Amino acid sequence: MNLNLSRALCLLITTVILVICMSGCTVLGEQRSQMQPHNPADESEKDTEPPYTISWTMHQNTPVPEDAEMITYIEDLFDVNLEVWNLENRRYEDLLDLKLAQGNIPDLLRIRQPHDLLKYQMQGVLEEIPEDILEEHAPHIVKRIRDYDSRYLEYGKIDGTLYGIPVINQTNIYRTPVVYREDWLEKLGLDVPRTLEEFETVMYAFAKGDPDGNGKQDTYGLSKEGMNVVFGAFGQSVFTEQLYFNQKNDRLVIGALEPEMKKALAYLQKWHQDGIIDPEFITGENKGGYKHLSHAFINSRIGMTSMGNYYHWTQDGDYSVLNEKDEEIPVEAMFNVHELQQKNATADVEFSPPVTGPDGVSGSKGYNLLMSFITIGADAVNEPGKLEKILEILDYVSANSDPAEQIKMEYGLPGKHWDWSSSSSGEFHILPPYNRMENYTNMIGSSIGMAVPGASIGKREQWAASEGLTENGIYNHLEVATPALIQYSSELIHMRDSAYISIITGDQPVESFDTFVEEFMEAGGQQVLIEANEWYNGQMETNSTK
Repeated sequence: MNLNLSRALCLLITTVILVICMSGCTVLGEQRSQMQPHNPADESEKDTEPPYTISWTMHQNTPVPEDAEMITYIEDLFDVNLEVWNLENRRYEDLLDLKLAQGNIPDLLRIRQPHDLLKYQMQGVLEEIPEDILEEHAPHIVKRIRDYDSRYLEYGKIDGTLYGIPVINQTNIYRTPVVYREDWLEKLGLDVPRTLEEFETVMYAFAKGDPDGNGKQDTYGLSKEGMNVVFGAFGQSVFTEQLYFNQKNDRLVIGALEPEMKKALAYLQKWHQDGIIDPEFITGENKGGYKHLSHAFINSRIGMTSMGNYYHWTQDGDYSVLNEKDEEIPVEAMFNVHELQQKNATADVEFSPPVTGPDGVSGSKGYNLLMSFITIGADAVNEPGKLEKILEILDYVSANSDPAEQIKMEYGLPGKHWDWSSSSSGEFHILPPYNRMENYTNMIGSSIGMAVPGASIGKREQWAASEGLTENGIYNHLEVATPALIQYSSELIHMRDSAYISIITGDQPVESFDTFVEEFMEAGGQQVLIEANEWYNGQMETNSTK
């Protein structure tokens, strides 16, 4: 990025300040033994402020207090000031874009959606990350990514220059679960459906058979998230944050445009007319708060959903955990199941494979392993050494070579927030009262790093695998953005949702799908597909040479 005169003056002034401040700094080596926490007792002897104030964005479900304990720990360890931007995850992009429009660029910028990397680079808010600097100052992150799959580092490059450090979430190999009200099925004398035909029977029974026994016709079969299982019975996923691309005949296609979607829409339109679909489906199943809660399901309005991840549907006893006494006990119900049973103690849920369509196809939505990117804000390089310091902190809090220190970075202080198991298994347990607090890691300022591959598979993930959640996932096969996608995607997603909703509600006939596809392609979809397949073909050629 070109520096204008003001940036050059800033660089000169900052360099002078840095020379003065650096006399009190500790040089951080790679080994933990060289990184001694700053002793607050020495404050009286220190008459200079930390040389860097680093603004930091992260995934959070609740705000991080300014005086959070682990933020202070990291500040003392690295002799910096950390300013965590509290951007609510549900509104992350809107809040971030507002900050950027006001001229504020965070030094460490989390890009929640991988497709947005190109958008922010084109806006000029990102700085290049020289690969040699990354390898020198974040060696553990680089090694973990390369050991897993070095191609992901290539996904963070734009025109051969690295802008994004890929955040890889290994748990995304587990697709979204398909969940039914087990107690409703039992009351109605029905089994979990395996085919789309059986699914239709169950949905009608949920809506017409008074499964809650209150004598009122106030229940429905499904809502918006459940529709993706119907689309999945024809091989696609439609109601997604991004356009989902699938593979067909050695090319990428946009799933929502595939002709078999007309068959899925015909089912949904009929069900909507017959009162089987929640009429409030347009606004979604979540009505506020934690975004992975299906309030339509929790409030016994619908009997089936595919919302959230597997860990949002844990039931009592699904696997074992360690309690504060270091005893192995059954896990308790969490999130959706917990909220449901708070309202109805006799309610139960059951997982099932996605239903199979007429051509033997099935699937539910999956989230890509490439979850997000960590980037460096354009203004960070105005201060010499700041980029390197940011990378050192990121490496330490994300991929620490000392297992105990890594647990500390994620869960807080040993003996206060967590403690080791008495066994030699390397397990640990969260101490009270934190083991009963949701999002306590945000409250204490831990877990500010990025997810890296290579973590061991825990009991929770073993349970998810045993439920078959590694099978039948529908993933987005375009993992990066293209210029056309940046230019047209917002309007195209709006067109997609409007067309599908209009057909489902009966405002438009199913035959209008063909007109929608034509208009979609004319509105930029054709160019999006061309560029998507150029990227895809390049990936195929690269893979074939390895």
